Amino acid sequence: MLTIPWLGFVGLVSLAYIFINFLFALLFLAGGDCIVGAEPGNFWDAFFFSVQTLGSIGYGVMSPGTRYAHIIVTAEAIASLLAIAVVTGLAFARFAKPTARIIFSKVAVIERYNGVPTLTFRAANQRHNQIVEAHTRVYLMQDEQTQEGKFLRRFHELKLIRNRTPSFTLTWNVMHSINEDSPLYGQTLESLEKSQAQIAVSISGTDETVAYNIHARHLFSPSEILWNHQFVDIFYQASNGDRYLDYAHFHEAIPLEATIDPSLEPLFDSKTG
Repeated sequence: MLTIPWLGFVGLVSLAYIFINFLFALLFLAGGDCIVGAEPGNFWDAFFFSVQTLGSIGYGVMSPGTRYAHIIVTAEAIASLLAIAVVTGLAFARFAKPTARIIFSKVAVIERYNGVPTLTFRAANQRHNQIVEAHTRVYLMQDEQTQEGKFLRRFHELKLIRNRTPSFTLTWNVMHSINEDSPLYGQTLESLEKSQAQIAVSISGTDETVAYNIHARHLFSPSEILWNHQFVDIFYQASNGDRYLDYAHFHEAIPLEATIDPSLEPLFDSKTG
């Protein structure tokens, strides 16, 4: 109820409301002619009397006429208090729950940075506020076999060139150097696919507007890592000197060169590019 879209939330609440009134309408009908002002045995009169009772409306046209009806009305009033409290709490929690509108690039690339092959992907803050003290962690998840022949799902943290930023306002290029200490060093596309590897990304920080902690996660599969590519530049400068971002090219990456970079051959199979 806290994670489904608002349309689904309203729809489920409406269905539950109709079901409760349907149930109490049947209880009123079971008591015979127990509602003053209602046609005896008329389901819809009993249903709408239940709606008035559940909502504490009381138009004055229909009212309980027997002790049995008063007992059912009392039970429905208690159910109404509980239902209103629960739905109000859920609705408030949905409004108050902070959400991180952070987008991740659809692909990650491997390019040279200061002469070292580097895994890079983009993240961007879609809101017009700031995420202060943002922190990123990246993990390589893959299946590994122990010496005893057991398969385990292992998590290896990838050390980032910069894993923190005091203010995440626009975009962030998250980078990991693939050196001898990297879990990705010497890996091939086939080895990553064979071990069902994934690159897991987690970004957390504090929303400056509401002062709540927010989190965002993303996964990259081996097929979403482009070898020997670089991202298209999205920073532009207007004629008046102002700089702006063009998010239309946020996910785009282009090859660095037509030939194979020999320094990247140990990382991925050249046949796949």
